[in-house]
Amino acid sequence: MNLTSWRRGIDPVGELDRLQNEINRLFDYDYGANGGLLDRAVSPAFDVVEDDDTFTVYMDLPGVEEKNVDVSIASNVLTIKGTKELPALGEDVKVYRQEEWEGSFQRTLSLPHGVDTQRVQAQMKNGVLTVTLPKREETKPKQIKIDVSK
Repeated sequence: MNLTSWRRGIDPVGELDRLQNEINRLFDYDYGANGGLLDRAVSPAFDVVEDDDTFTVYMDLPGVEEKNVDVSIASNVLTIKGTKELPALGEDVKVYRQEEWEGSFQRTLSLPHGVDTQRVQAQMKNGVLTVTLPKREETKPKQIKIDVSK
């Protein structure tokens, strides 16, 4: 059995950080301050809001046509997927910078208990997809009147 001496001055955490930087540079991808290795580069943003009667999901999809969006619910999970296509450019056109994305996307959201999945509605207007998820009656808050007997 050979023993290898540990070199002083080597920081294991620093070495892992250096390795991560080399991998990022290899793939030429900047994950940003809030990103991670498993985050998708293209994930449309969405918000979920709640009121007494519904949960509502708003997803920003500028430039995505309604026919290219699919909304489904299975096993109490909302799935929104689609494709964004950019117009074709001529062969003689040189693109110097392109920040607009194209391609497919998919977002999933576990639904809270009490959503009436039979009455879900979706509509798209001005590049914003709105999915309305009504609550079942038994899960809505109820005001109970207190009778005061004299």
